[in-house]
Amino acid sequence: MERTTFGMTFYIRRTKLDKTGKAPVFLRITMNGLRADTSIKYHISPQLWNTAKGRALENSREGKEVNRMLEAVGFNIMQVRRQLESEGVAVSAQSILSRYLGKDAPQRHTLMEVFREHNEKCRALSGIDFAPTTVQRYESLFRITSEFLRTKYGQDDFYLDDLPEQLVEDYEFYMKTDRRCAHNTVMKNLKNFKKIIRIAMTNGWLKNDPFREKHIHMEQVERAFLEKHEFLHVLEKQIDIPRIRQVRDIFCFCCLTGLAFTDVQQLKPEHIVKDINGMDWIRKARQKTRNMCNIPLLDAARKILERYNDNPYCQAHGVLLPVCSNQKMNAYLKELADICGIRKHLSTHCARHTFATLTLASGATIENVAKMLGHANTNMTRHYARILDSSIMRDMQSVAKSMAI
Repeated sequence: MERTTFGMTFYIRRTKLDKTGKAPVFLRITMNGLRADTSIKYHISPQLWNTAKGRALENSREGKEVNRMLEAVGFNIMQVRRQLESEGVAVSAQSILSRYLGKDAPQRHTLMEVFREHNEKCRALSGIDFAPTTVQRYESLFRITSEFLRTKYGQDDFYLDDLPEQLVEDYEFYMKTDRRCAHNTVMKNLKNFKKIIRIAMTNGWLKNDPFREKHIHMEQVERAFLEKHEFLHVLEKQIDIPRIRQVRDIFCFCCLTGLAFTDVQQLKPEHIVKDINGMDWIRKARQKTRNMCNIPLLDAARKILERYNDNPYCQAHGVLLPVCSNQKMNAYLKELADICGIRKHLSTHCARHTFATLTLASGATIENVAKMLGHANTNMTRHYARILDSSIMRDMQSVAKSMAI
């Protein structure tokens, strides 16, 4: 076994006298020829110090008190050494001193600190790895979390190792009661919040997962869509209000192409391409997933684009349609529904569901619809599609015909 040498001494620095003429007392640990020094935060008159013994002279009350303090420091140093040896870690003069001073203790991180750092990275990667709407979603969740901590616990933050055991349950209850959020909204917020917790656990800052007993599940929601006669009614409706007419055109364009709000907002001339047969196609990567959409441009959709060839907004921004903000769009779509007598919640997402449903009802395969919607697989497409009565009737007529009924 390799021989280990260990020594511990106390000394004063006579060249570092304070204003009262006292010298600082230092501790030196020496192990295997390597040493580490630190001040013990005490000053003593040089006349009261015995350099040979490394102790204070005991001919005074102060000297005796200093020596008792040095004995306590020495005892603690030996305790630290034995502790490190029992842990099986490398023991050195510096590691003993660091443990004694508390400098080797893991840094404590707080929940909102991790959240804040995550959001800063999201902002830096906005438009690169994250869509701007995703960044806004995490910013909003940061504010909600801050309000929750203050409302429920009366605190602005928590150290990760001090998080309440009922944190997730309390958070869910707060969003459903104080904020009156719907179930799926709560689940989406918890899913995003879980990412922050996962970051903390991956870095080793949090050992107990607050989500270990929580199952995040979404409730099935029946999304509104327009049937063929409803869509044609909206498309052909005479509307005299320019802003409503403009929103109607954009909504119908989405019904004819399946483009999401952000994608139709970003649609530019370079996204319209011709194939070898001279047919126009929309070829654009989705903002949300970066999956490519390949959509034939129908005549009705082309006519809508032609109406805005000379639109000042489109020319200034290099886009094909003058799409307003999502908030205004949804507000104007409510007015459009009233004007057209449609008792359904109209939105650009409703338009996307309408496209998927009507194309499938017209005989398009689900694989082709998935390609047009920019879905990676058909599982997501099935959420958008609905089976219409007309499709059922068509299939049953084929059955009747084959059975000669």
